[in-house]
Amino acid sequence: MAGKTNGNLTFWGWRRENGRVGVRNHVIILPLDDLSNAACEAVANNIKGTMALPHAYGRLQFGADLELHFRTLIGIGSNPNVAAVVVIGIEEGWTNRVVEGIAKTGKPVVGFGIELHGDINTIMRASYEAKKLVQWASELKREECHISELWVSTKCGESDTTTGLGSCPTVGNMYDKLIPQGIYGVFGETSEITGAEHICKARAATPEIGEKFYRVWKAYQEEVIEAHKTDDLSESQPTKGNIAGGLTTIEEKALGNLEKIGKTCRYIDVLEPAETPSKGPGLYFMDTSSAAAECVTLMAAAGFTVHTFPTGQGNVIGNPILPVIKITANPRTVRTMQEHIDLDVSGILRREQTIDQAGDALIDMIIRTANGRLTCAEILGHREFVMTKLYRSA
Repeated sequence: MAGKTNGNLTFWGWRRENGRVGVRNHVIILPLDDLSNAACEAVANNIKGTMALPHAYGRLQFGADLELHFRTLIGIGSNPNVAAVVVIGIEEGWTNRVVEGIAKTGKPVVGFGIELHGDINTIMRASYEAKKLVQWASELKREECHISELWVSTKCGESDTTTGLGSCPTVGNMYDKLIPQGIYGVFGETSEITGAEHICKARAATPEIGEKFYRVWKAYQEEVIEAHKTDDLSESQPTKGNIAGGLTTIEEKALGNLEKIGKTCRYIDVLEPAETPSKGPGLYFMDTSSAAAECVTLMAAAGFTVHTFPTGQGNVIGNPILPVIKITANPRTVRTMQEHIDLDVSGILRREQTIDQAGDALIDMIIRTANGRLTCAEILGHREFVMTKLYRSA
């Protein structure tokens, strides 16, 4: 249950060694690279209560792409929803780089290299350590924490006309109420702001931050979209689902998207992908892809602990360590995909519910999730973990 201390909202979470508070208590088996996926999955199979996070990259990357790879892995291991980490890589050098990065949080982390040992020996050694970590983590206790210790991210998906009218404004209302209470928030989806970039620029806390956003948005347009575009982006941006849901242009989609940041919030900094906020509590913009699994993974790597996900047509995204709360205002989606929807705000469109009431309902759902309620995505096994790659490997 949500608690109140001196009139302020509270939740029950795990306080980590560095002072951050998590709402989940995972022990993860983290592969440095694609070659180590099999060993990680074998350890997770051996030791119940652990979770492997297989992915496709980690070999022959260089420059900014390699730095993003390390920042993402270290960020995922450092996230306060993770109690302890076992890292496995093909060789020890880069493996230890990830271990050392995570160790800065103070949490337990161990690493193993496969070369000169082989899979079977590595799986055995890592399994022994993982077993100890699971038993240690199982005795950790929750404590009551003020709402300001939550880090709440947002990204929408499979948007339609109901998203900009109902579920995205619900998230915006939540931010308008909780940002002043001291939480951290983040939004992104750089390409999906196209057509509303002038509005987003104006919502920055200072003109300098607005210019920083605009440079990031323009660079994405020039270096990603324009550099690789075909004759158009039809069915990619907007997606087929967006078009089926009545959104005919990226501009329409962008205007609905920006409803997620509310009416009064102003973002205080612009983050690189997977970058941890450093300017204190408030709303941040992160430069991300608009692809759901990539974006949510980057926000988890930045340290966010609860994710709000407005959807129209019904996106089923989840994440291994970041609980994803699915919100929809589309009554058909509620009817046909109810097992994926955590919060039904379709009453907004029937004029049975105000956006203010929907925002309060979302805050209640966030606190219930922080207190341990499993999201639909968690129950259904959605653990989409997708690394962002900037360019081809060497």
